[in-house]
Amino acid sequence: MKVVRAEHAGVCYGVERALDMVRDAMDGDEDVFTIGPLIHNPRVVAQLKDHGVESIEGPADVDHGIVVLRTHGVEPSVVEELDERGLSSIDATCPHVSRAQKAAADFAAQGMTVLVIGRASHPEVRGICAHAAGSAVVVADASEIPADIAGPVGIVVQTTENKSKLDEVVADLRGRGIEPVVKNTICSATRKRQDAAADLADKVDALVVIGGKNSSNTTHLFEICRAHCSRSYHIETEDEIDPAWFDGVEAVGVTAGASTPDEQIEAVVARIESL
Repeated sequence: MKVVRAEHAGVCYGVERALDMVRDAMDGDEDVFTIGPLIHNPRVVAQLKDHGVESIEGPADVDHGIVVLRTHGVEPSVVEELDERGLSSIDATCPHVSRAQKAAADFAAQGMTVLVIGRASHPEVRGICAHAAGSAVVVADASEIPADIAGPVGIVVQTTENKSKLDEVVADLRGRGIEPVVKNTICSATRKRQDAAADLADKVDALVVIGGKNSSNTTHLFEICRAHCSRSYHIETEDEIDPAWFDGVEAVGVTAGASTPDEQIEAVVARIESL
């Protein structure tokens, strides 16, 4: 059985940057904490915890040490509270997320309705909405756009979203006579991984997507792969692999979300090749 890796897969610049920041902080003498999980990869978060890096809910949970802001970003009120409590902090927010936050703030300052495309419960989206200072409306797709929405509308997109959802939202608004101002904040790494996954899914008999079940970008990768290849499977570790998945399979593809380090991908590839 041939194993083919996607051209673009695995950990992205924003995640690697955040991990480097935490590792540098760990080299010091102070305790290190993260606001929520640093990234949406349970195995990596567990490894950080094994090295003493604790995940906390908010600034009120600590009174010392260095607090790292997660890659998904935080609400402005969190930064203010850290300052008020005199706590040292490191901003590991992905630069693409920071750009989305700024776009939301700019649209709100112009008096626009800020339409955020993404998962309302996701920490990145919550942070983007907070930067819009109450002017944000969150939709998962075009079907959730409020019937009474009125212009002017500025669109910001969760960085890990699928561009097709953005296109559908824009088309829907234009159909209502609203010409939105669009800030396409889907990160380039996400687009490359999605395009590479779709291309690979058309060429293999089965496909394995590696990444946290709580990872938005990995979930979208899996959705894309499943649309092109019905025998697609989303796993976090090699231990989840079922040999029966590959009955009659000649070529199996492997891709991974932007929070998945190379060693996790290699472990999955090795497991498949051993079958």
